[in-house]
Amino acid sequence: MTMILSMRNVTAGYDGSDVLKSLDLDVEEGSITCIVGPNGAGKSTVLKVISGLLRARRGELRYRDRPMTGLNPRRALALGIVQVPQNHSLFPAMTVRENVRLGAFTVSDPAIVDARMREVEAMFPIVRERASERAGNLSGGQQRLVEFARCLMLDPELILLDEPSMGLDPRTLKSVFETVARMHEGGRTILLVEQNVRAGLGIATHGIVLESGRVRLEGSHDEVLGNPQIGRLYLGTTVSEA
Repeated sequence: MTMILSMRNVTAGYDGSDVLKSLDLDVEEGSITCIVGPNGAGKSTVLKVISGLLRARRGELRYRDRPMTGLNPRRALALGIVQVPQNHSLFPAMTVRENVRLGAFTVSDPAIVDARMREVEAMFPIVRERASERAGNLSGGQQRLVEFARCLMLDPELILLDEPSMGLDPRTLKSVFETVARMHEGGRTILLVEQNVRAGLGIATHGIVLESGRVRLEGSHDEVLGNPQIGRLYLGTTVSEA
């Protein structure tokens, strides 16, 4: 196994309160790794530390076995790490096409931007079909697909997805997760944080259960879904350390 990302003894939080507590976590290259756990476990905090939005107070991060501790968001983007946030992040008054092209804001070659635009239009027909419409006119699920398209404009190696199912109806959720699977099939490594445990682990190759800022359970898709303690997670109680 080749690890694209490793976190060792990482402690981080907000306003002097630690959310992640000496966290050790690995993401295998070519995987869909899904992090699940109770509210407040630190799932979204993990993504913020990786993307440079939050600096760890202690510990080490390595990307492709190179130190990345203290990375800022722009440098993370340059390494090929992009994040699709939990809340919708499109500019509602701008068109769909304008929003997607903004994803390539660090790319200086117009020819590369145009080529990537054609690629995402082929993968996401909505980008082509609704190109001239304001993004604010789209439904929540449609906006999520456009956000996925925008993140691919940087041709990322590692995609961080924070609660992509939030606020979606079951039919739209299915479409969104099918798109996540297609991005993975296209060669992307995906680190996914998801409250919908069954949906998230259902497409994952590897699962991680986070509790109180530490990894309590991890393993393959089948190992984590088949663990009898996962049922306790659905009830919002703690995972036994036994």
